Amino acid sequence: MVVFTPYDWQEGIGNRAQYIEAKLAQGSPVLAVSLDEGIVVFTFRRQARKIFEIYDRIVYAGVGQQSDVEAIRMAALEFASKEAFNRSEEDVNIQRVVVAMSAPLKTAFSDFSAAPVVARSLFAEVGNVPAEDLYYVLDYDGDYSTSRMQSVASGKREASSEVNDTLTRIAKMSIDEAFEALKALWIKVVDPEGEDHSGELLNGLVPEAILLERSNLRDNRFRMLTPEEA
Repeated sequence: MVVFTPYDWQEGIGNRAQYIEAKLAQGSPVLAVSLDEGIVVFTFRRQARKIFEIYDRIVYAGVGQQSDVEAIRMAALEFASKEAFNRSEEDVNIQRVVVAMSAPLKTAFSDFSAAPVVARSLFAEVGNVPAEDLYYVLDYDGDYSTSRMQSVASGKREASSEVNDTLTRIAKMSIDEAFEALKALWIKVVDPEGEDHSGELLNGLVPEAILLERSNLRDNRFRMLTPEEA
């Protein structure tokens, strides 16, 4: 009979986290910021989409293993739909969605008999004014953090102060200016030392961007932008 000590368990958890962090470091960061018109979410991708609508006012984006990103997306969609059916549309909010996703992630992370979820998720909910916009970053271990006005999901757990300062400046820009600034900031996040002098960093990548509109005059607030528009 094999007996595991608390030290063995802690070491196993640490190794599991290191493995996931190494995988996430290879992912494409996702940037989000609140403008007067709504929430802008931006990234670069190769083929599979990274930014999705979850409900009328909620958007989701993931960094990590595509199958895990998709699994979280589907689970969030299913939960939101059930909440709207069993309760009301007003009861579908970002906090309920994130808390519902958190529990199974905690279980998966601590279960050594199963593969861990390799994904870091960004959820955003648009409000009536930018100050009411709410962001959650949900980690692979089920922990989450909240913020207002801006957020980043990347291979690193927290954005640097420089990134946050830049997002604060972007929040005061027009949509067109914001997209250009977000492109430059994405490159800065991926290549902070500016080592990619040949421009190979973006080879094979296309921009992906959405605007989650603040106005509810249209049936769908979620507006996917083409590479040309972004």
